[in-house]
Amino acid sequence: MFFYLSQFLSFLAMPLTIISISIVIGALYVKKKWGKRSLWTGIILLWFFSNQFISNQAMLTWEPAFKDFNDIKPLEYGIVLTGVTNLSKTAYDRTFFNKGADRITHALQLYRMGKIKKILITGGQGLNPVNPQSEAELLQRFLIMTGVPPEDVLIEDQSKNTAQNAQFTKSFLEEKGINTDQQFLLITSAFHMYRAKGCFDKVGLKTETFPTDYYSYDTKYDIPTIIYPSPLSIDNWHKLVKEWIGILVYKLVGYI
Repeated sequence: MFFYLSQFLSFLAMPLTIISISIVIGALYVKKKWGKRSLWTGIILLWFFSNQFISNQAMLTWEPAFKDFNDIKPLEYGIVLTGVTNLSKTAYDRTFFNKGADRITHALQLYRMGKIKKILITGGQGLNPVNPQSEAELLQRFLIMTGVPPEDVLIEDQSKNTAQNAQFTKSFLEEKGINTDQQFLLITSAFHMYRAKGCFDKVGLKTETFPTDYYSYDTKYDIPTIIYPSPLSIDNWHKLVKEWIGILVYKLVGYI
């Protein structure tokens, strides 16, 4: 139930939803004073949320700073959260990646550098699967293809959200007889790290964070960044708002 509530709240709070409602109401009642205000509100919000400089500053503020590989102390396990593959495209001889592939490629780099000895991937098929394979299975195949020994890649492929990532990972570790009191390296997207860390803390797994997959970039003051609108800026705001609502709902139901 909480998932659908979260999705509904996210839809209502999405910048593009608010902009669309404001403009449509304004267009329908443009002859009325409040209708004109609604129209102008929608136009101003469209400029604000599509501005590259503003959206980047918001994302920069939210995302934690990345960590130097050399500063990471060696740990036994790195835990990788899924959400980086295209499960709508079914193939058995390759892995199709979406934005977020840093999660697994950086985990591979950490493994090659000896910063982690094993990689545990957590994530199933999502809520509306069209692909019979789980994401964890796809990423496991990718790592093995790159030369990682199969025994060094563990998968938990039943979880459907971040809360289950944490809950099912702990159960998986206990079933395998792996010490859950040790510290793990948590690898996920920077914008998602706060919620992920909170969920793993809640179930009692101690984690060191390793944020990846950044949507923000170094601050630029050029004309295109400051003036030109971009649909990617609106998309960044959508990700932020959805994440903030997800955090709020998770706190309400006690997942973090």
